[in-house]
Amino acid sequence: MRVLIQLRPSPDLVAAVADPDRTATTADVADGLPGVELDTAFTPVALPRPVPAAGGDPLSLNQPLDFSLAAEDASVLVRGTISDDELAARVTLLPTLRPDVVGVFSDPVIESAPTCGGDGPVGDWHDVERLLNVPGLHAEGLDGTGVALAVLDTGINAAHTARQLGRGVTLDAERCWSPSGVTGRPGEFEVDHGTMCAFDTLLAAPQATLIDIPLLLSTRPGGSAMDGLLSDAVSAFAHLRNVLDAQPAASRALVVNNSWGSFSPEWDFPVGHPGNYSDNAAHPFNLMVAALDRAGADVLFAAGNCGRDCRDARCAYSTRPIVGANSHPKALSIGGVDVNGDRVGYSSQGPGRLTARKPDVCAYTHFSGSGAFGAGEPDSGTSAAAPVAAGLVAAVRTRWPASRLSPAQLRALLRRTAEDRSEVGFDYDYGYGTLDPAGIIAALQRRAKSMA
Repeated sequence: MRVLIQLRPSPDLVAAVADPDRTATTADVADGLPGVELDTAFTPVALPRPVPAAGGDPLSLNQPLDFSLAAEDASVLVRGTISDDELAARVTLLPTLRPDVVGVFSDPVIESAPTCGGDGPVGDWHDVERLLNVPGLHAEGLDGTGVALAVLDTGINAAHTARQLGRGVTLDAERCWSPSGVTGRPGEFEVDHGTMCAFDTLLAAPQATLIDIPLLLSTRPGGSAMDGLLSDAVSAFAHLRNVLDAQPAASRALVVNNSWGSFSPEWDFPVGHPGNYSDNAAHPFNLMVAALDRAGADVLFAAGNCGRDCRDARCAYSTRPIVGANSHPKALSIGGVDVNGDRVGYSSQGPGRLTARKPDVCAYTHFSGSGAFGAGEPDSGTSAAAPVAAGLVAAVRTRWPASRLSPAQLRALLRRTAEDRSEVGFDYDYGYGTLDPAGIIAALQRRAKSMA
């Protein structure tokens, strides 16, 4: 089983790992662990320590937390493999045999979330632009200018995206990042799932600057072309923390789209095990999500395609399929509706595992758009709904950086203004409802007047 191992080496090594201008190797921080085959191709990642802002439990993600990367606070993550027949014993023994081992966590496979079924598209991307009230957004100066928008997926083909949109696409090659072993230039990957996501983010935020992170171009043995390992997502989020920290505090704006998730408990430790991912707020990746939110980023995840009406064949969770970071209280979990406002049958329903009230809201999917999968094939799944929502968030960030409107405040605004799709307010089918750009604009106008 692939695992993430949390270590606390000497402070000088922690500082070297945390410094983006220095490079520390696995051999530097772990000179061998009993029963573990360490992955020397994986660059160690500094894990910030969560510190309750006002006392309380540091592993509760429902309270304000600060995150410290100071050498005396942070720890270090490395990646390795433990034989399945020794797994239970090694996970138990490692912290006992090595006092620098803090914990051993699952490193589950993560996969993109395309649609199930073969239904044709419902409407096209111009319908989505209309429903997003793009002219109204742009009239308010909300078009994504100056906003960094990271797409963590299979890589972006910027030329194809530009042709489909009929306009230019801005990509910041210097801030892009790839997992170890992934070759290819930013913005020049094969047209696939990631290109669809990039296209859909730019519907509401055409002037946003894309950051290409081909997270799902796995090099693991036996992996498909559209899955990866959660450990690479940990590294990607660490990179994005550096991107965010380099931005001026007054104009900090980073939107992170994740149209992927973990589909099967077979790749995870059981619920209740300290190394579990699906239900464990203390898993390193779940902490990284909270840390990036605290630093000022907006993090969005697709709710997944495990809805009861049309489950993806890979869905192996018998209940509560919105797991791990896709159900994180500091992230927006996005369900899917078509352009008629009807929930698509594959959109996963709550409750979520880290927090019950998931999905948060719904956005549009299953429309003709990017052409990433061929003529006549829709942009589909909650994989398309999430970047549609991410583009809307990026549009808002044009004039409302995190210094003026925190990620938590923006999440609350989106939920409060959503168009309710039921008679009871929040429900597990639609969350708080479908995103309502006109309501968002009105709420921002009122907020601007109150701050004047």
